[in-house]
Amino acid sequence: MASIFTRIIQGEIPCYKVAEDDRYFAFLDINPLTEGHTLVVPKKETDYLFDLDDDTLAGMVLFAKRIAKRIGEKIACKRVAVVVLGLEVPHAHIHLIPINNEKDVDFHREKLKLSPEEFKRISTMIAL
Repeated sequence: MASIFTRIIQGEIPCYKVAEDDRYFAFLDINPLTEGHTLVVPKKETDYLFDLDDDTLAGMVLFAKRIAKRIGEKIACKRVAVVVLGLEVPHAHIHLIPINNEKDVDFHREKLKLSPEEFKRISTMIAL
């Protein structure tokens, strides 16, 4: 069965898309830690990030770098954190999280509650 991220990529499940090319897809996390929290995934479904072939992994990091730069330009933050957990969805992914302190990447804290309009505004603002 396809992962939820594959279903998002295929358009079966709606998302707030930030960027896409022929190999990668980026969209806002619907349970964000901060405004602009974005997920970057390869279109080819692979469970674990380090099971990706070297070319795909390197391309994914470069794709994420472009998005992180854009997030840093548009969202007030000191840095854009890169987090790889990989346990919650069996599809390799990178979290890009705008942060002002280390507590901003605590996945145990309460997530932001954003309206569809806020998600749309943020995705439009940082879209490539």
